[in-house]
Amino acid sequence: MHLVTLKEWTDSEIQETVENSLKIKNHPEKYRHTAEALNLGLLFQKTSTRTRCAGEIGIVQLGGNAHYLDWRSTNFGIADLSDEIRVLSAYVDIILARFLKHNDMLDAAKAATVPIINGCCDRYHPTQAIGDLMTIQEYIGKLDGVKVCFVGIHNNVCNSLIAAGMKVGLEVTVIAPEINPAAIDKELLSEAEQKGCYKPVDTELVDNHGILQRIIGGCDVVYTDTWIDMEFFTDPDFADERDRRVEKMMPYQLNPNLLRDLDCRIMHCLPAHRGYEIDGDLLDDPRSVIFEQSENRLHSMKAIMLYLLSQS
Repeated sequence: MHLVTLKEWTDSEIQETVENSLKIKNHPEKYRHTAEALNLGLLFQKTSTRTRCAGEIGIVQLGGNAHYLDWRSTNFGIADLSDEIRVLSAYVDIILARFLKHNDMLDAAKAATVPIINGCCDRYHPTQAIGDLMTIQEYIGKLDGVKVCFVGIHNNVCNSLIAAGMKVGLEVTVIAPEINPAAIDKELLSEAEQKGCYKPVDTELVDNHGILQRIIGGCDVVYTDTWIDMEFFTDPDFADERDRRVEKMMPYQLNPNLLRDLDCRIMHCLPAHRGYEIDGDLLDDPRSVIFEQSENRLHSMKAIMLYLLSQS
């Protein structure tokens, strides 16, 4: 069994994993030997802070061992992906992989003979979504019926939030002036919309902060993610695209004026670009659970690994 998109997990599997995440957080001493002598291989094609630390530190805290492989220092870049995944499967008990392309994630899952976890690709980020559900459960006390408003570019994080939310009864409203082409999943969105779990907002109707504020004010959680890719800051070839995106997206920035007097939790998967998708002051606002959300990636990753290991 793998974790690739969350679409392949049942309602009860997701709910149980969220509940176990909270148990692990509240009683870590009970889980110190649950993965004793087991080995996690981390295969990362791109950079990571939270996902890598959650995997490496998480498996060690469960009694196991972590083995990090930077894509550039292995033969993955010059060999057949499926062959190398089969080889890695012979050395470790579980794999956490971060790929640039979703199709590579699918190929790896087909070839792996041990559980493999999608640690982020261009279409999904399922481990982030489990951590998000854990955080909502922790701070709101339930999942079913909770209303979440995602504001920003429709991306992999948004997809996984919808996929996870559909299984546990979240209502996800999406205000996205733009969608990342790689993140398009018409089947997911159609199913979620039919079930009433996904509500896209026509951004042409959100023509002023009053309307945007009213939509967010009807939700329990407002969630945003970066809409400026890291290379936009460092590569001059992306300067025009950076400027275009800033001009288009800035009216949707989360800031104190927009959220003034609103009673909602503030979430962000990090890393945040302060002053762009979110005003820096909001990260430390009393309504923010952003850093708790980040910490919960560790506990939820442990729960994911333990569940997959128990099924292998």
